[in-house]
Amino acid sequence: MELTLLGTGAPLGLPRPDCPCAVCALSRGGRARAATSLLVDGALLLDLTPGAALAAARSGHSLVGVRQVLLTHPHDGPAVEVPAGLPTAGRVPDGRELTLISGHRVRAVPMDSPGTGYEVTSADGERLLYLPPGGAPAGIGDEHRAPYDMIVADVTGRPDGLARLRSTGAIGPATEVIAVHLDHDAPAGAELDRRLAAAGARAVPDGTTLYIGDYHEVPEVPRRTLVTGGARSGKSVEAERRLETFPEVLYVATGGTREGDPEWAERVGLHRERRPASWRTAETCELVPLLAEDGPALLIDCLSLWLTDAMDRVDAWDDERWRDGGQAALRERTAELVAAVRATGRTVVTVTNEVGSGVVPATAAGRRFRDELGRLNAAFADECEEVVLVVAGQALVLRG
Repeated sequence: MELTLLGTGAPLGLPRPDCPCAVCALSRGGRARAATSLLVDGALLLDLTPGAALAAARSGHSLVGVRQVLLTHPHDGPAVEVPAGLPTAGRVPDGRELTLISGHRVRAVPMDSPGTGYEVTSADGERLLYLPPGGAPAGIGDEHRAPYDMIVADVTGRPDGLARLRSTGAIGPATEVIAVHLDHDAPAGAELDRRLAAAGARAVPDGTTLYIGDYHEVPEVPRRTLVTGGARSGKSVEAERRLETFPEVLYVATGGTREGDPEWAERVGLHRERRPASWRTAETCELVPLLAEDGPALLIDCLSLWLTDAMDRVDAWDDERWRDGGQAALRERTAELVAAVRATGRTVVTVTNEVGSGVVPATAAGRRFRDELGRLNAAFADECEEVVLVVAGQALVLRG
C-alpha cells in the first residue's frame, strides 16, 4: 500500500495564519505543514484540504485516479474548492464498511470525540488506521486486535489514544506510527522528533510517500531513562510525557505523605491531576523489589527523596554516626539500587535533582546530602540508555 501525506499539519495548518508564537515563527520553509490529507494508492483520498491537487502534484502524484474521498472531521474553515473530476466528499457512518473498486476495504472506526477514523485494508491485506485531529478510538473490537501495519494519528494531541491502542494490541513491535495534525502546541524541529521517538512515533515532511509493508526501522523507546534538573525546571513533566503513550504505568512516589503540611499536599495534588487516570500510584522507597519484578513501566519520582529516606534510615545526618558505619551503610544501600537498575527488565523513567550547581550548603549534613546525591546520580545515569537534563522547561539529551 502506497501512502502519500499531502499535508501533516492541524486543520489551520502550521504556521497558523497571523499567529505570533515561537513555534509558528519557526515553522517556515521546509518546516511548514498544510492541513493533514492522505492519498492511498492514488485511489482513496482521506480528508480534502485546500490545495490538495497542488500538493499531490508537488509530491509527484495526481488526483485523477481518486475514486473515493472521505472526511474524518467537520471542516470549519473557508469552503474547500473540489478539484475537477473528484467525487463528492463524505463521511461513513461508524461501523460501516465500504469496498472500493480499487480493492480497498474501508471501515469507519468510532471516535471518543467528533470525527471518524478509518481502517483501510488493501487487497494484499495490509492495514492502515487513520484518526482525525483530537480523536482516539472509542472501541476496537476483538476482530481488530491484530496489530496494524501503520497508524497515522494525532500523537501530540492525544497520546492517551496511542496508549489505548497499545492496550488492545492494535500497536505491535513492527507497527509504524506517524504523527500528523501537528499544531503549534507541539514543539518544532529536533525537539518534536525527540518527543515523538520517546513515544515510538515519528513525523515526516509534507509530500512524503510511505510504503506500508516495507521494512522500516521503528523508533526505539529507551528502556531506562534518567531525567534530572533543578527545582521547577519541568523535569517531572518531561518524565510523565515520556510514558503518556504507555497503556499501564506505575507511578512510584518516594516522598510519601506529610501530615500537617498543606504546601506538600498541594504539590502532590498537582502531580496527581497531571497523570492519566489509568496510572496506578505506589508511595514507597522500596525500589529494589519493584525493579526486580515484572510489570508495567515505572515512573520513579524522585531519587533525591529516596536518598533522604535512605540517609534517615542509617542516621547519616549525624557526623559521628556517619563516621561510625553510616557512610558504609548508605553506600551499600545505594549500590543495591544501582545494581537493581542494571538488572531490571522493566521500562523505567526516573526523576532526580541537580543540587550541586547552586549555593554550597552551610551545614556538614547539607553538604553530605549534596555530595551523596551527586554520586548516586552519576552511578544511576551510567545504567540508563538515556539521560536528559531539563533547564527552563527545555530538555537537553546528555546520552541517548
